Parts: sequence; C-alpha cells; structure tokens
Amino acid sequence: MNDLVLYIIIGLLAGIPTGIVIGRFLLRKLFKNQELSAQNKVKKILKDAESEAEILKKNRMFEAKEKFLQLKSEHEQEVNSKNNVINQRENTLKQKEQSVNQRLENFNRKEAELDTTRKNLEKQTELAVKKQEEVEVLKQQHVQQLETIAGLSAEEAKNQLVDNLREEARTKAMMQIKDIVDEAKLTATKEAKKVVIQTIQRTATESAIENTVSIFNIENDEIKGRIIGREGRNIRALEAATGIEIIVDDTPEAIILSGFDPVRREIARLAMHRLVTDGRIHPARIEEVVAKTKKQIEEEIVEIGERTVIDLGIHGLHPELIRMVGRMRYRSSYGQNLLQHSREVANFCATMAAELGLNVKMAKRAGLLHDIGKVPDDNPELPHAILGMQLAEKYKEHPDVCNAIGAHHDEVEMTSMISPIIQACDAISGARPGARREVVESYIKRLKELEELAMSYPGVEKTFAIQAGRELRVVVESEKISDAQSEILAADISNRIQTEMTYPGQIKVTVIRETRSVAFAK
Repeated sequence: MNDLVLYIIIGLLAGIPTGIVIGRFLLRKLFKNQELSAQNKVKKILKDAESEAEILKKNRMFEAKEKFLQLKSEHEQEVNSKNNVINQRENTLKQKEQSVNQRLENFNRKEAELDTTRKNLEKQTELAVKKQEEVEVLKQQHVQQLETIAGLSAEEAKNQLVDNLREEARTKAMMQIKDIVDEAKLTATKEAKKVVIQTIQRTATESAIENTVSIFNIENDEIKGRIIGREGRNIRALEAATGIEIIVDDTPEAIILSGFDPVRREIARLAMHRLVTDGRIHPARIEEVVAKTKKQIEEEIVEIGERTVIDLGIHGLHPELIRMVGRMRYRSSYGQNLLQHSREVANFCATMAAELGLNVKMAKRAGLLHDIGKVPDDNPELPHAILGMQLAEKYKEHPDVCNAIGAHHDEVEMTSMISPIIQACDAISGARPGARREVVESYIKRLKELEELAMSYPGVEKTFAIQAGRELRVVVESEKISDAQSEILAADISNRIQTEMTYPGQIKVTVIRETRSVAFAK
C-alpha cells in the first residue's frame, strides 16, 4: 500500500514538467487564436465603420443639397417678391404720371376756357360801362329838364322836402312826449312809492351787525390750562392750524377766538369743542381734528347752499354756485351777513317783480346771486359786480340774470328789465338802520390784503393775520425756504407792508419754518 502511494507520487512528480510543457503549448495556441479573432473583429469593425462613414457622408451630402435647394428657392422667392414690388411701384408711378398728365391737360384746357371767359367778360363790362354812361347822360338831361320846369335844382328840392318832413315829425314827437311826460309825472312817483312800500312791508328780516370775535364757553377754568398746554404748545398748534388768535385771559369760563374770517373762526370753535369733549389735546391730535373740522365745514357749506335755494324755490342752479351761496353764510358785507342780505334781496325782488308783472323766478334768482362776486378769494382787483357777472356767465346763467348782477352798481349798462329792480332792492336791504357798518368792511379788506401780500412770495404755504392785524404769521415750506432765507423773507414782507399799505401802529411779521421727519413702523 505504501509502495503504491509512493509510485503515484513519483508518477505525479515525473508528469509535472510534461504538463507544464503541454499547458504552455496550449496557452500559446489559445492566445494565438484569440489574437486572430481580435484581428478579425478589428477588421470587421473598421469595415463597418468605413461603410457607416460612407453612408453618413452620403446623408450629409444629401442634406447639404436639400439645404442648398431650399436656400436657392427662398432666394428666388425673395427676388421675385422684390421684383413684384418694383413692378407695382413702376405701375403706380406710371399711373400717377398719367394722372398728372391728364390733370395738366385739364388745367391747360380750363385755363384756355378762363381766358376766353375773361375776354368775354371784358367785352360785356365795356358794353355795360357804355350803357351806364348813356343812362347817366339821359338822366342828367331829364333832371335838367325838370329843373328848368320847376325853377329849382334837384339838390335844393331834396333838401326842402327833407326839412319839411323833419319839422313835421319833430312837432308831432314833441306833442306826444309832452303828453307822456305829463302822464308819467302824475302816476310814476305814486306807483313807485307804492311798489317799494309794499315790498318793504311784506319782507321783514332782522338786522344784526357781525363782529370779528367769537366766544367759546367752557365748563371750568381748568380746561384753559389743558388748551394752553405745556409751555403753550397746544395753543400755538391751534393758532397755526386755524389762523385764529386764541385769547385766554381772566374772563371766567370763556375763551375768545379773534379773526376776521368767519370760516376760520367757526373751524376753530368746532375744533376746540371736539378737543375739549374728547379730552385728548396735543399738537398731533389738534391737526387731525382741525383737518376733519374743515371737511365738515365744507359739507355744511354745501348743505346751507342747497337749503337756501330750496327755501327760495330756485331750481337748476349749478353745484358750484350752490356751494358759493353756502359760503355766503360765512361772509359779511359792511358788517351785514351776506347770505341774509342776499336772501332778503331775493325776496324783495320777487315781490317787486310780481307787482310790476315781470318774471318772478328770474328776479329772485338774480337777487340771490347779485353779490356772488364777494365770495371768491381770487381776482380781488375786479369789482365784485363784474366778478359775479363773469361767474354767472361761466356757469350758464340767463343773460338777464348776468346783466342784473353786473349792473347793480352801474358797472355795466342795464339791458334787462330786472336790472334796476336788483339795484333798488340791494339799496333797500343795505339802507336799513343798523344793517351795515363800513368800518368792519374796511378792516376786513385790509387784513385780506395783508395776507395776500405775503402769499405772493414763492415758498409761502399759509398766511394768517392775527391780533387785529397787528401780527402777520407766515408759514413757509421747509423744502423751499431755508433758515437764512426766512429772515430775508420776513424783512422783504415788512418792507413791502411799509411802502404799499396804510395801517395804524405797527405790524409784526413772523416767518415760521418747521421741519418734520415721518416714518412708519410696519
């Protein structure tokens, strides 16, 4: 057994070199076959690649030919299109040329016709002149024959006839005028007094002089300190926002609001009432309340105007004229309330027009609007009658109404029957005892001129004449006016006031420049 194993081991050891030789032979053969196979595959791949490259080359050539043909076709189409356009333009030019030639021929033909017509007219004119000369000769011969027969020349006969007719007409006219004047003297004065007296008796209104001071009543004097504020900042904010001087003195439970503009005084009064009722009084709240109050006053003005025209039975009035009628409530004429005066004149005019048999509605309309020129703040250099007439014309009022407005102070000529009625009724309303006071009117006019003078400077935002015109406060825009320019502006305004205005005492000019920075936290 052991010998067998030994023989096997010996046999295996002897067969190893032979196996190695055989294995190397087989490996070489295998590698050679693989190399041949790889070479064949490479050849096949090269062949396939060459065939594919040939096919791709053919395809590229085909695509290039198609692209070339397409581009060639597009180019031919573009060329054809341009040729068509050129042909159309040539045809158009030919047509225009033919049209121009045809018009030229027509013009030449018409010119020839006009020349012929002109020659014919010249011949006819010459014939007409000759005939006219013949007619004049015959006429002169006829007149000479008549003068010889009558013993007078033609001019003398004409003058004699005209003188006789004029003298006869003058005699008859004088007789009729004398009769009319005698009758008018007997009845005119009596009828005029009757109409005026009946008008006054049928219209009774109260007359009250308006002043420039309003009293704001408070519950206790503690509220005065809250209105003044710390170091007076609240009262300064109120005066700057409203333009009204607020006087807090020893008068118990009362604060005095002083200003020539009734609208500003009413805004200040209502704003203070809201602030006191609300309890929050500080500069920011004051500006907010004053802005809301101004808006409320504008709404009330429109409401007053609408209520006035409804009460008087006037229809179809322009909305802007209605607003101006409402603003009359806060205007005065020589101390007399302008709205009350206009309503009174409207009622006077209606009564007088009814007595005289005229248009009552138109007379009442003209009476209400006769002082409308006193409401606007612009165009102060125009008389209020002319300005009111222009406003009425602007808002399409009847020409008779416009003329009555413009003529009630004899600024324009009266052309309608209601114009003298408006003038008479205006005088009746203003002439009542205690109705007017000229001192107040001149005072208010001076304060308005003072504010307008300061507003004429660039960069000025608001102006307020306070303390009965002894102080002028000018609020400027901080973006346009610097601190140095503010001093120059104050000096310029004071110099102009000295040279252009007449006033008692002295006027203090205060220029206020305020800068605010505002940001919002979101």
